[in-house]
Amino acid sequence: MKAIVYTETGDPSVLTLVEREAAAPAAGEVRVRIVVSAVNPTDWKSRRGNRGSLPYAENVPNVDGAGVVDAVGDGVTHVAPGDRVWIFLAGYQHPGGGTAQELTVLPAERVVALPDGIGFDVGASLGVPAMTAHRALTVGEGGPTRLSPGALAGKTVLVAGGAGAVGHAAIQLARWAGATVITTISGPSKAALALAAGAHHAVSYRADDAAQQIRAIAPDGVDLIVEVSPTANVGLDNAVLANHGTIAIYANDGGDEITVPILPGIVANIRYQFLLLYTVGPAALAAAAEDITAALRDGALPVGEEAGLPLPRFPLERTADAHAAVEGAVVGKVLIDVSEG
Repeated sequence: MKAIVYTETGDPSVLTLVEREAAAPAAGEVRVRIVVSAVNPTDWKSRRGNRGSLPYAENVPNVDGAGVVDAVGDGVTHVAPGDRVWIFLAGYQHPGGGTAQELTVLPAERVVALPDGIGFDVGASLGVPAMTAHRALTVGEGGPTRLSPGALAGKTVLVAGGAGAVGHAAIQLARWAGATVITTISGPSKAALALAAGAHHAVSYRADDAAQQIRAIAPDGVDLIVEVSPTANVGLDNAVLANHGTIAIYANDGGDEITVPILPGIVANIRYQFLLLYTVGPAALAAAAEDITAALRDGALPVGEEAGLPLPRFPLERTADAHAAVEGAVVGKVLIDVSEG
């Protein structure tokens, strides 16, 4: 089978197309024929070596994807050969590797059936973005701890960077769950994407009166902030957060440290919640997979430019170019076509 591998850390040029044998699934494992692979920032950061030394002599990139179950190991009952699936955390602490290959083997709990009518592009675009968004939306004081229609009714959610992949998923899931959704963006083109995703309001974070604009929409403040750039946004966040509000931080865009004003946080009982999908634990991952699949059945997570998330595409042999595009902050969700659907 064809696979993209890297044996050393570095820029995208370390990614090489090779032929190698497909592994058989062991007990509790599933082998999936990948149709579409997706690239996340975490993928190029791992390739760069930002997470330390390489776990294996030969590494296959990309943790997210979608495809068709090819074989299952003993004890696997929730999917069967021929089922269409979306997968997450492929290759994480598992030698089967990522999704930039024609066949990948991974633990069964990371393989989720795609509902009827949901395409592989949508499935590949879930994983890190949607599951991170789910976690961010379920860590606020007073809940909810799960998402469903109405779970966020009466809440106001602010999504920082609504034109990004996590921001896009957060807007869609929050809207599906009944929240009023505000997003901050850099300009008109990204505002158009965030509004297409379902945000009720888009505010430029570059505007001098951004806090006043948000407070005009939510006079009592926002209940939850899904935050991608805490260093840059700490002042704005504290100015618009409601009493007992939560800032859910999933990335460090713009800097590695924040200076938090203590007294305003004390007065407003503010909660800072950091999160990383890789270490949230199996219960949180399982809850996210269930709720996201329910949202898929309701048609709540479309992708494509008309849905606010453009889909730049590359063939498998150009995986290096796909990684370079994500590393260069291309707008949208970068997908890699691996095999026929």
